Amino acid sequence: MAAKALHVRHRAEQAAARLPPLMVHAERIAATVAQGVHGRRRVGQGETFWQFRRYEPGDTLQSIDWRQSAKTEHLFVRETEWEAAQSVWLWRDASGSMRYSSDRKHPEKAERSDILLLAMASLLVRGGERITLLDGSRPASGRAALENLALKLTADAGANSPLADSLPPFMALPRHGQLVLFGDFLSPLEDIEARFRRFAAQGVKAYVMQVLDPAEETLPFRGRTRFEGLEDEGRVLVKRVETVREDYHGRINDHIEGLRGLCRRIGWSYGLHRTDHSPESALLTAYMALSALLAR
Repeated sequence: MAAKALHVRHRAEQAAARLPPLMVHAERIAATVAQGVHGRRRVGQGETFWQFRRYEPGDTLQSIDWRQSAKTEHLFVRETEWEAAQSVWLWRDASGSMRYSSDRKHPEKAERSDILLLAMASLLVRGGERITLLDGSRPASGRAALENLALKLTADAGANSPLADSLPPFMALPRHGQLVLFGDFLSPLEDIEARFRRFAAQGVKAYVMQVLDPAEETLPFRGRTRFEGLEDEGRVLVKRVETVREDYHGRINDHIEGLRGLCRRIGWSYGLHRTDHSPESALLTAYMALSALLAR
């Protein structure tokens, strides 16, 4: 018991040490993206004032703001903000394959996915949405929810955690719930489709971001190369990588297009991000796509 407690404490200290720079990086990215996007405020039945606009045929007399209208020669309607916050579940692949980086200049896929997930969570919190990890916990809003999510994300509960699987764990979510998924999604397409369709059958919408190292798309290696699996797949020695590059390109492109097509068929949004590209541009694309899903 003492040894187990010491191990848990050590893991917690490691997670706590990693959290500040991770959060700082994620919040910096979120702040950059937030400057380039508009909020998701929508007209509705909330009580918070949004804006005045000119009266249009079809507006009721009760909607006219007579005090504002008295200041000019035009009639104005007072619009309020729609305040029904959405709940968004976030997940990232924490399996062994995500620990890959082909070059020291590029972050591991796991690190980039963590940053993007936290930055997305930060943007959602700024927009008033409720967030949580896809781990059975209840969605919550505000800064405390973001910090709690970050702590859970960096703690990594181990191999038995729902967060350590290569595919998102299936959970019953409210109809019209929203998912944001980050991972390399290199599992067989039939396995991915079976999992995604279970969520889609509930009426859940999702944004799927496939995070790949550039070498996984281009296979830039030359000559005699030994490949080692990160999830106990073993080793493969290729005497001349050049001889398999064309076939590899065909297979990886087919997989990417298959995943993209699957998302399109079930009404989800898909994005591809390489770790040698800007995280800001990836986050902006993901946030705008999710905004469109939330607005439906």
